[in-house]
Amino acid sequence: MQFVLIIHEVEDYAAWKQIFDRAADLRREAGERWYQVLQDAQDPNKVVHFSSWVSLTAAQKFFESPELVKIRAAAGVKSPEFIYLNQIEAGTLCSNVYSYLDF
Repeated sequence: MQFVLIIHEVEDYAAWKQIFDRAADLRREAGERWYQVLQDAQDPNKVVHFSSWVSLTAAQKFFESPELVKIRAAAGVKSPEFIYLNQIEAGTLCSNVYSYLDF
């Protein structure tokens, strides 16, 4: 599996989230399989978007597209950091935990 980890600060989480949600079809069509949005416990405007993609090439093409640069600007994203990752191992350590890795 290939993953993308994006860490960024946003001007206003609620405004960012509305735009993020409206882009769901774009993300799916570009190759995003599933995602998680995480929020810094101390700063609600520091957001992490962690997602699985059909390929890192598809993810890079999407995130570097002029259309997405405009969407990020409209969403108030400040200096996103993109980390492209290949999975080398996954596991569950607790038998009663529902694992997102089984999707």
